[in-house]
Amino acid sequence: MSDSQTPAAPFTELVNLASRLLGAGVVATNEDTFADAENLLVAKAAEFRAHTFGHKGQIMDGWESKRRRGVSAEQPHPTDEDHDWAIVRLGVAGRVHGVIVDTAHFTGNYPESGSVQAASIPGLPSVEELAAARWTDLVPRTALRGDTAHEFAVEDPTRYTHVRLNIWPDGGVARLRVHGEVLPDPRDLDGLTFDLAAQEYGGVAEAASDRYFSSPHNLNAPGRASVMGEGWETRRRRDKANDWVQIALAGGGEVLAVEVDTTHFVANAPGWADLVGYDAVAGGSPDADPDGWFEILPRTRLQPDTRHRLRLDAGRTVTHVRINVYPDGGLARLRLTGKLTEAGRAALALRWFNALPTAEAAQALTEAGLTEAEARTLAAARSAAGPAGLSAAGLSAAGFSAAGLRAAVAELQPADGPDGTETSRRAAAIWRLLGV
Repeated sequence: MSDSQTPAAPFTELVNLASRLLGAGVVATNEDTFADAENLLVAKAAEFRAHTFGHKGQIMDGWESKRRRGVSAEQPHPTDEDHDWAIVRLGVAGRVHGVIVDTAHFTGNYPESGSVQAASIPGLPSVEELAAARWTDLVPRTALRGDTAHEFAVEDPTRYTHVRLNIWPDGGVARLRVHGEVLPDPRDLDGLTFDLAAQEYGGVAEAASDRYFSSPHNLNAPGRASVMGEGWETRRRRDKANDWVQIALAGGGEVLAVEVDTTHFVANAPGWADLVGYDAVAGGSPDADPDGWFEILPRTRLQPDTRHRLRLDAGRTVTHVRINVYPDGGLARLRLTGKLTEAGRAALALRWFNALPTAEAAQALTEAGLTEAEARTLAAARSAAGPAGLSAAGLSAAGFSAAGLRAAVAELQPADGPDGTETSRRAAAIWRLLGV
C-alpha cells in the first residue's frame, strides 16, 4: 500500500471501473445517516467547506455512517467485528488492478480500518442476491489514516462485477476508485460496429506526449464533454514538434470512421491532426517498433469547437491508434467506429474467458454446446494452463492460449469415435463461444 493526497500508482492509468459515467452505482449500504454512500463515486475530488452545517451536522463530501455504540451500559463500545459497508456495481466488469480508498477531509471521523472485497454476479442481482454472493478479498482489512488517498495494488486475475467497501467500526470515506482492465462479454459485441477506442469496451489511453492541463483518458471517456476541462489539453509548445495520444483498442479491428471533436476548444484547438495505426496481432510492440505504424487518416485541417466526422477506407487490422495534433492544443473526444476482426474477437474472447470465475466459465461453455462434464473439466483446466500472454492493455494474463485451448479440448473424454461426431460438436462449441 502507498498513501498520499495525490494518487500516482501505475494502476491509476487504467480505467476507473467504478465511474458513474460508465454506469457504476452504489446499490446497497447498511448505514449512511451522515452522508450518502453515493458520494463515493463522484468524479471530482472531494471538497470541504468549514462551518457548513445541515440538520445532521457538518456536511461532508463523502460517505459517512453514524457513530456505533455497544449493546448496553456495561458494554458501551462496538465489538471488534462491528462494521459498516457499501456495495458498488461496477460500471463495466473487469479485472481489478488497484483500488484507492480516499479519506480526504475526514480527520476526526475516519474509519480505524477498512477492506475491499469483490464478487462476480451476472445479470442484475437484487440486494438479497448480493448479500448471498461469494465475496473475495481484494484488499484485506488494513489500518486507515485520515485525509489520505490510500493506494492498494491488487493482483487477482478474476473478472468482477461488484465491489464491497467495509469500514471498521464506522466513520467516513470520501471517494472510492477501482482501476482495472475492462473485459466485456464478446457475445454482446457480435455483429456490431462500435467505438473501438471507448473505455466501456476496453480502450485505454496508454501514453501521451503531454497532459499538462488535462488527462488523455478524457479522450475516450463516455458521453460528450460538457466543458473544456473534460477533454485533453496540452501546454503551449515552444519547439517544432507535435503532441499525440496513443490508445490501445478494445481488440484488433477495422476502423471505419473517426470523430475528432474539438468542442469547447475555441482558442486552443489544434490546427491539424492525423491518425496512424499499429497491428500487434502478430506479437509486435508499438513502443518498440516505430516503423510498424501506418497511416489511417492523413493530416487534416481542424476547426475550433467542431465535431469532425470522417469516413475511412477499411483495410488493415488495427490494435493501437495514435492521434497526432499539430502543433499542440486540445481535443474533447476521439471516437473510432469500427468492428472486430475474427482474430480480434477471438483474442478478446480468450481474455474474457480466462478471467471468468470457474462456475461462469463452465456455464458459458455449456450454453455454447459442451456437456456439463466437459465444461467443468475445461473451465477448471484454465488455472493449470499457465500464462497466456498479454492483454490489449499490455497487462499479463493467465489461462489458455489459443493453442493451449485446442489441446485441452482434444483431451476431453470420452474419446471420439471413428465418425468424429464428438470432435465436431466440441469444435463447433468452442468456435461459437471463443472463435478458436
